[in-house]
Amino acid sequence: MASVPPRQPARKRDWSWRSQAFRGVVYQVIAFGAVALAVWFLAHNTLANMQARGIQSGFGFLLQPAGFDIGEMLIRYESIDPYWKAFLVGVLNTLRVAIVGIVLTTLIGTAIGIGRFSNNALVRGLCYGYVELFRNVPVLLQLLMWYLFLTEVLPATYEAWNVLNLFFLSKGGVAIPAPVWGLGQGLAAVGAVVGLGAAALYRRWARKRFEDTGRPLPAFWPSVGIVLGLALVGWVMGGAPTAWNIPQQGDVMVEGGMIATPEFLAVLFGLVFYTAAFVAEVVRAGIAAVPHGQTEAAGSLGLSKGQAMRLVILPQALRVIIPPMTNQYLNLTKNSSLAVAIGYPDVVSITNTAINQTGRAVECIAIIMLVYLTTSLATSGFMNWYNKRSAIKER
Repeated sequence: MASVPPRQPARKRDWSWRSQAFRGVVYQVIAFGAVALAVWFLAHNTLANMQARGIQSGFGFLLQPAGFDIGEMLIRYESIDPYWKAFLVGVLNTLRVAIVGIVLTTLIGTAIGIGRFSNNALVRGLCYGYVELFRNVPVLLQLLMWYLFLTEVLPATYEAWNVLNLFFLSKGGVAIPAPVWGLGQGLAAVGAVVGLGAAALYRRWARKRFEDTGRPLPAFWPSVGIVLGLALVGWVMGGAPTAWNIPQQGDVMVEGGMIATPEFLAVLFGLVFYTAAFVAEVVRAGIAAVPHGQTEAAGSLGLSKGQAMRLVILPQALRVIIPPMTNQYLNLTKNSSLAVAIGYPDVVSITNTAINQTGRAVECIAIIMLVYLTTSLATSGFMNWYNKRSAIKER
């Protein structure tokens, strides 16, 4: 009968100064206290100086009527609404640019980065020229360039270019048909979200089967079918509504539909084309970091070049791509603050107006800092999770 080793007695924590762990805790407490004391001193000194000069302080102004209009908004807003709602409109406008910009930047930058390895010399040259052109021109100049193009070169709103009387392009922006939102559209959106989860599960199952059997299964089109199919089911369950808000050419401007203003388009195009150039270089460097032997091994297994890139090269390149890609996403979000230069009502523009009206500069700047800090930390947290999930785990 095997002897059972004696249980080791529980190790008692040493609270003496000779313990390195105890000294480390004490040093951390002292450092935290010093930082907290410095923050309190700065805040107290600032408030005391503001009171001595008769400058009002506090965030109570957020409950007062804003008294100004906003030209572009995602939620209903009027000038009699409080300041906090005006700030919310600005935050949503900033997130609108950031989210759409990150998606488009990823798609364009990845395509350009992969195109740098094309066998076609013309494609390689165009991708190289794109990178060198857009990454070497300051982003503010690109925003101004796009804004001048959209407001000076395009026709007037009463002479808008149109395609099939459904899509209109003019100095007033782009107008496209939009569904009249109702229960059917809401259930369709829910179905699409559920479809994204189901498509992710299918892709995971298809990858596992490929690893077990060596037989690749189609992943893209079945995933698209799952998302569209579940969205269609939700649309039918909601009564299959078919009402659309169609834009129409009026005497002065295009009316109806969903309109993307030239300010929004200029910010979006400028940030996307600028950041995509850096993303393309990140993708190119990540692919180049994968040993060439992996490409040869994929070819020896009978995989096409596209399959080798999608199933072998890119999964290994992600560990190199994701960290610098996160930096580019953060840069795009923070560079959206330059939208104030062309009149797009983002959170910085709303804050400038609030400062001019209320004089609460410290509070308004603190709100901007909190907004960008929150969005940056959320983006970093998501990308860190994705990086950990995509890491190659050795067996």
